[in-house]
Amino acid sequence: MSDSANSRRVLLAGATGLVGSQILNALVEDEGVSEIHVLSRRPLSFDHSKIITHIVNFSALPVLPAIDEVYLALGTTIRVAGSQQAFRAVDLEANLAVAKAAVASGATRLALVSAAGANSHSTVFYNRVKGELEDALNTLPLSALVIARPSILLGDRDALKQPLRLGEKISIPIAKLLSPLLPTNYKPVHAISVAQALVKTLPSTQGTMVLNSQMLSQIGWFN
Repeated sequence: MSDSANSRRVLLAGATGLVGSQILNALVEDEGVSEIHVLSRRPLSFDHSKIITHIVNFSALPVLPAIDEVYLALGTTIRVAGSQQAFRAVDLEANLAVAKAAVASGATRLALVSAAGANSHSTVFYNRVKGELEDALNTLPLSALVIARPSILLGDRDALKQPLRLGEKISIPIAKLLSPLLPTNYKPVHAISVAQALVKTLPSTQGTMVLNSQMLSQIGWFN
């Protein structure tokens, strides 16, 4: 790790997404972070003296700079990706490639935005891919792995030019209404809570920690 506790060098993949954009904001505000290396397919609309943007092809990553910790927030949908294979290429293969490259550059701590229901043995393709990624990350030589498993994500998708998908238009209002009755793992959670929980938790965690929606809300303190 870097010499000073106040000079953590972090890597973020997925900074333009609903949770990833909030992780970027939280890292910028974290006085313990000195450098934020962002891997992106296109330039960011947000700039800060801490941010160093690397325009990359996730299927052929370059050698990365020295890194202490990494945040993985890359994700898509089968509808946007166009096929199960294309979805897998982003949600599993791209995230895993970033993780391996970061570890090769010195990262010992990793945070992942996964999903409620992630399970490599699931019969549901989406959940199975999420679970396979979690399993793969658990094999890496990390001192800390924090996995966020949010249920339905709440946040300002319009600001990111990410219109609600049909399923979200139906499920989000219902989930908000039924939230008090839902199991803790499936309560809706704000994207900012997910981001803040990961940024707060990763630096001090040892081993593997899994955070469900209720835990993310409690740690993130956003309601």
